[in-house]
Amino acid sequence: MTQELAPTLRDDQTAAPSAGWWRDAVIYQVYVRSFADSDGDGVGDLRGVRARLPYLADLGADAVWLTPFYASPQADGGYDVADYRAVDPLFGDLSDADDLVREAHRLGLRIIVDIVPNHTSDQHIWFQAALAGGPERELYHFRPGRGESGELPPNDWESVFGGPAWSRTEEGDWYLHLFAPEQPDLNWEHPKVHEEFASILRFWLDLGVDGFRIDVAHGMVKAAGLPDIGLSEQAKLIGAQVLPFFDQDGVHAIHRAWRTILDEYPGERVGVAEAWAPTSERLALYVRPDELHQAFNFQFLTCDWDAGAMRRVIDDSLAATGSVGAPTTWVLSNHDVVRHTTRYGGGAQGLRRARAAALLTLALPGSAYVYQGEELGLPEVTDLPDEVRQDPAFFRGDGQDGLRDGCRVPLPWSGTSAPYGFGPGGSWLPQPEAWAGLSVAAQSGDPRSTLELYRSAIALRKELPGLGDGTMEWREGPEGTLVLARPGLVCTLNTLADEVRLPVPGRPVLSSTPLEFDGGQVRLPGDSCVWWAV
Repeated sequence: MTQELAPTLRDDQTAAPSAGWWRDAVIYQVYVRSFADSDGDGVGDLRGVRARLPYLADLGADAVWLTPFYASPQADGGYDVADYRAVDPLFGDLSDADDLVREAHRLGLRIIVDIVPNHTSDQHIWFQAALAGGPERELYHFRPGRGESGELPPNDWESVFGGPAWSRTEEGDWYLHLFAPEQPDLNWEHPKVHEEFASILRFWLDLGVDGFRIDVAHGMVKAAGLPDIGLSEQAKLIGAQVLPFFDQDGVHAIHRAWRTILDEYPGERVGVAEAWAPTSERLALYVRPDELHQAFNFQFLTCDWDAGAMRRVIDDSLAATGSVGAPTTWVLSNHDVVRHTTRYGGGAQGLRRARAAALLTLALPGSAYVYQGEELGLPEVTDLPDEVRQDPAFFRGDGQDGLRDGCRVPLPWSGTSAPYGFGPGGSWLPQPEAWAGLSVAAQSGDPRSTLELYRSAIALRKELPGLGDGTMEWREGPEGTLVLARPGLVCTLNTLADEVRLPVPGRPVLSSTPLEFDGGQVRLPGDSCVWWAV
């Protein structure tokens, strides 16, 4: 299949930026099962989220992205959907979803919900009919096996979660699943799949949601003939090269069709791509003027704590999205990766770097995503017992690291012992004892806390006219630092362990660490970031 190499515009397109609330929004990700529990079963739910919406409004979020709460056997935390129009009883019912959307809108928050189009649950009515030999088999990828008696998978594709991307049925043929066996991939070559998802989108838009985060937005289309890759450890190649099952050009026709649906509705509904692409240029293909509005910037998320590397990623990201008139997104953590406090070294060092990275992120042009708990400086929980883990990748081996449960431990809200106000019962994953000092209640009102740093930064981001969407330029700074200028503001980041001295750029308005001044110079501490009004 021919691959596009750059985010080229078609003749009828323009790269001029369009107005839109998402261009400079702060969007808060809620992992529903770990946010707040209303009924004491140890699992977060929609009523729990609704009760905590005032906290998110006070934080300064513009929108809330909810992970899947649809009817599901929960083989992969709800990303195995059995019914896209029903709420799983674990999380409530459809009236709870409706109440949540209405309350969010009352508080000035928008709601973005997950949509999972690459695969369904193996309990979905279509797949059950397919296993029974019905015409629904055409809605998935069923193939005969290789070998003398079909005992080998149809090709060498590997599951992202480890092992072959194929499972054999009792009848002897095989079906494709790029994730868990309980998540069979849909066949997007079939028009009925397109029709069904168009209907699903309209169902939730009619209920009032403000948009969708599209899970595996790069994955629905597979290369013709399902060719072998010829390499093992394929999960490590995701985001590094184009694979025959990911980032195929055909996905863009799907996103253009969905953009048409979004544009039918008033209120600026938004589409956000979870898309892994090997370059910033290929990622920009997803956000051309008639496709989706945003795509997660995983190049930034995976960047090392290094000034030079960060500057390259920032420049590449802004250039690529700017070429198609789209805003860049900045994200440090999510429900699938190790929390950045731990990625940046853990302990006191990791927290210093995480606080500095937060100020850098919120100073950059575009939209910022905040994963629940990062505003509390939560570290990854790395010592969960094997018997409590639920990540399917943990049980399959050679795919992802299988340790995603560590970033999904329920939030601490208050109190000195678990479950720290998460709910009236326990929590589905154990919370560390040290989290008592990291709870929302413990940090609220403490000007030195990470929570108050986020509150102040987001408030200033809204107040200062030069932040949010717009332009930036680099200024000279010592080795190991980044100095970027926005209209009326300068942001200085020191990625070194030791302090550096530089001329005072202006009036300090926010700093991730205490500052000292010496004449006309500031002694910028190691692993720190400062905003200066100019």
